[in-house]
Amino acid sequence: MEAVSACPSFSARDYKSDVKPVWCPGCGDYSVLSSITKAMAELSVPPENVALVSGIGCSSRIPAYTNVFGFHGVHGRALPIATGLKISRPELTVIASGGDGDGFSIGGNHFMHACRRNVDMTYIVMDNEVYGMTKGQASPTTAPDWEKSKLTPEGTGINPFRPLVIALASGANFIARSFSGDPNHSARMIAEAIRHPGFSFVQILSPCVTFRPEQRDWKAGIRQAPVDATTDAARAARRLMTDDGFNIGVLFRGDRKPFQPSMKARVESVRDLEKEFRI
Repeated sequence: MEAVSACPSFSARDYKSDVKPVWCPGCGDYSVLSSITKAMAELSVPPENVALVSGIGCSSRIPAYTNVFGFHGVHGRALPIATGLKISRPELTVIASGGDGDGFSIGGNHFMHACRRNVDMTYIVMDNEVYGMTKGQASPTTAPDWEKSKLTPEGTGINPFRPLVIALASGANFIARSFSGDPNHSARMIAEAIRHPGFSFVQILSPCVTFRPEQRDWKAGIRQAPVDATTDAARAARRLMTDDGFNIGVLFRGDRKPFQPSMKARVESVRDLEKEFRI
């Protein structure tokens, strides 16, 4: 289980930095930021025991807006960085965050293998089915008939990437979906994901009202998953393969043992490293 230490209570404000977010007005990522800080307050993990790693994109700005250890990596590489950090510092609560382009396109291979490795960390993806930072190009989760991008005026013609299905098939130990329009629900999903041992994946539907204004209507389609979370991968697969993308809640809870290699040696300083390798 991820390192969650007993400590005095904290408020959501304790996890927010003084940097003002610069997302577009109405962006769902504002609510996701609020959900992350609410989840951390619920868990009462000291900010200095939390590390938040991101890639590139609108949603990957999250580390700058939080008062925890943050690392803003390169495009698509948040998961390998977070994996290395968690393996070397297992006492930390490690969270990776990003968007559908960052996580499922250039980072798609890392996503599958992070699920497979099952290191004890949490991955939060803010999915708006578009590359917002590059002005509205189609992303891996964009519907094939979306025609409003100048780069794909006739639609992509490609079936969208199905992240929850891929996560299940690849071995993720916890899979959930939420909606940024319900920040309290998202906070509960994030908190549950952090508590659950192994690799936890939370997809948060986060509308991009600038380049996908029609996503304002998402709220009408959002509904609680009709059945309880299952530990049966086959049952979860049947559910996810027929899912329309708007069922929210915990959709799978696995019981695989998290991957954590033995720590045979630990270097505490550069001086120790010099001695170890006789530099």
